[in-house]
Amino acid sequence: MNFGLLYFCTMVIRKQWLLVLPALVLLTAVLLVPLGRSVAMSVGYPDLTLDHFRDLFTDGVTLRVLGRTALTALAVTAIAFLLGYPYAYLMTRVGPRMRGILLVVVLVPFWTSVMARNFAWIIILQRGGPVDSFFQLFGLHVVLYQTVGGVTVAMSQVLLPFMVLPLYSALGAIDRRLLLAARGLGSHPVVAFWKVYWPLSRGGVVSGLILVFTLSLGFYVTPALLGSPQQSLVAQLLGQRTTQLLDFESAGALGLLVLVVTLLLVTWANRVGGTISAIGAVASVEERR
Repeated sequence: MNFGLLYFCTMVIRKQWLLVLPALVLLTAVLLVPLGRSVAMSVGYPDLTLDHFRDLFTDGVTLRVLGRTALTALAVTAIAFLLGYPYAYLMTRVGPRMRGILLVVVLVPFWTSVMARNFAWIIILQRGGPVDSFFQLFGLHVVLYQTVGGVTVAMSQVLLPFMVLPLYSALGAIDRRLLLAARGLGSHPVVAFWKVYWPLSRGGVVSGLILVFTLSLGFYVTPALLGSPQQSLVAQLLGQRTTQLLDFESAGALGLLVLVVTLLLVTWANRVGGTISAIGAVASVEERR
């Protein structure tokens, strides 16, 4: 009887795996196989050498590009957080109609072509554009086109929804009666926010920060259109080594390095953020009752 039940359970599990088999085949074909080839080329298969990884730290170019990319990603993440947190908080405080309007504003960039948005930024940031014309009223010439500053501004606008949506999911799950209870016990509003509201929103904050930062590390279209070759980022360097120099081995090593950094960041985020997320926030509220 036990063997019959075990056989039945095994058949059920096998049938369930058949449902995900097409997705697994597609994932293997478009992700795992190219990634495996990149890893093989980066280690010089079949010779198996780490010279390409060593060159990343000794060629005098890659480290500067990596540092510039990290600083740009940090700046984009900080801007997105400073703009996204108040916006997401406002979405939780307004009525359903206004909340719908604010949500549509966040989703509009997803309905607009990335190329169209970047070409719009070229017009805005170039010499004689709206930004330059505004500062000319004060006797200044500010041309952000083909600068890291212009790339940072444009990337912040493009990636802002990826910050707002996780924050809104987390903030919307927080029971505001906890703040009222803190105020009722004599807590200052700022202290109540820092001691009660902020810890419960930590999961959404960490999710938004890591999501925006990792996307910024590998962003290509905006830096390629608005940046300059002299101030390139990692994605531009990868494109140059694969399409112009045909140095697939170094490109594979650089891509693998960025992938490892991204995985380490995600692991760190899981540790820092813990289980507090959109669902975890509700669980935390229940534990504090």
